[in-house]
Amino acid sequence: MTTRMSASGLFLTAVVAQVALALPAATLANAADDLPKESVLPLSMAGKAAQAAMEACKKDGYRVSVSVVDRAGVLRTMSRADGAGPHTVESSGKKAYTAASLRRPTTELAELINKVTTLQALREMNDHILMLGGGLPIEIGGDVVGGIGVGGAPGAHLDDACAQAGLDAIGAAPKVPTAK
Repeated sequence: MTTRMSASGLFLTAVVAQVALALPAATLANAADDLPKESVLPLSMAGKAAQAAMEACKKDGYRVSVSVVDRAGVLRTMSRADGAGPHTVESSGKKAYTAASLRRPTTELAELINKVTTLQALREMNDHILMLGGGLPIEIGGDVVGGIGVGGAPGAHLDDACAQAGLDAIGAAPKVPTAK
């Protein structure tokens, strides 16, 4: 049996098909509006911060490693100075991860868990956490977009100072109090 459709039936079928195709696009556009928006740390800024931190430490005679991670703690860039200890690679990465993940300077966190013993468990959250100074969250425009970690200077306060130089280079909010 063969069915024939009139011209008006063909037109109506075409209109229904077009409307049906347009509905998913409209639904997708509305769904996209519902997605959260978040700032992203561009690779160029991560590199600029790492380079500035490295230069600050080099100027003071420290051979360090510098890591920069995004807001999720995923590595964006890492540099190791000539002669920096092999342990500095991992420590800088863990400091950057900790600062980004917990959204606070690692020196502040280390001091906090030493004062409040119930917070000692923060050290054991996962294998990427390191409660040792030298990690700073990267905050731009009120959003923490990543973290920078420096390892290898002879003291956490010196690692902090080099990391702060990295923040300064990209216009991020200061995280280390300036010396008075």
